[in-house]
Amino acid sequence: MSFSKRLGEREIIEIICRHLDAMPKMPIPFGDDVSAYNIGDNNLAVIKTDMLVDKTDVPPGMSLWQAARKAVVMNVSDFAAKGVKPIAILVSLGIPTKLNREDIEHIGGGLNAGAREYDAYVVGGDTNEASDLVISISLFGTAKKNALMLRSGANPGDLVAVTGFFGKTLAGLKILLDGFKAPKRIGKVLVDSVLMPNARLGEGLALSRAEAVSASIDSSDGLAWSLHEIAKMSGVGFLMNKLPIAKEAEEFARINKLDPVELTLYGGEEYELVLTTKPNLWREAEKAVEKVGGTLISIGEVTAKKQVLLEIDGKKHPVEPRGWEHLRTRVS
Repeated sequence: MSFSKRLGEREIIEIICRHLDAMPKMPIPFGDDVSAYNIGDNNLAVIKTDMLVDKTDVPPGMSLWQAARKAVVMNVSDFAAKGVKPIAILVSLGIPTKLNREDIEHIGGGLNAGAREYDAYVVGGDTNEASDLVISISLFGTAKKNALMLRSGANPGDLVAVTGFFGKTLAGLKILLDGFKAPKRIGKVLVDSVLMPNARLGEGLALSRAEAVSASIDSSDGLAWSLHEIAKMSGVGFLMNKLPIAKEAEEFARINKLDPVELTLYGGEEYELVLTTKPNLWREAEKAVEKVGGTLISIGEVTAKKQVLLEIDGKKHPVEPRGWEHLRTRVS
């Protein structure tokens, strides 16, 4: 049996964490979107690292410029979910010998574009030779401890919401990888969602300032997995009564005879925020997001029963804990 069939990313993380001593008074426990260190006066140094690997994260049609930009966006999205503004970026590059000067120019340009898009700067890093292109980003910022939006604060009765519609990226990947067809008017939207993702940093910072969020997570591993992660960390369940599918993904599903529920729940790489808020603070959260040009979409509520369910036409269906997972999922 191959390594990839035996172990996935999440199991590997669990194994490694069992061998690590937890830092005393660790501000953010293992398992959340970011890590942090207490620097005094209720201030935290917030840290995030994530890597992009050509084989697993770069689909056909994605340029090196887009891949480098995506590497930054992936990390910024996790800061957005915590309500933290990124300041500085370190980049470690594993570079195959087949890349030429022009390729490196494109990578440098993409890194800078991603950083400046979110008002951050690349301040250093490392390079080495590798058999596959690897772009590893370390992101740094600061935040007040009580302003962080963790995965662990959801309570029964809270509303659950998302910052955008889902399904476009999985549909786009099906076009890029599997040859599925779509009319030109929606095909570009679906493919662009894969090639040019966007982090919801403005929304995350606004929600943190509004103090209206009880739990939050970045949805890059898919909506279903994100809900299960909040459920696990908060000790709750969810009942979804609205499927937040993008109109383009819904049309794509109809044309290609695909399940729209599958596209919406089990894709990944959307980089939306999945969050919970108390009912009496819903309007505050909604106004905060609208003020920065975003939209907050209510999709259900938090339940005491530790199940994640989707209600369709009055019937409740279990939502499986699956989505994107490295060492199990491949883009090429």
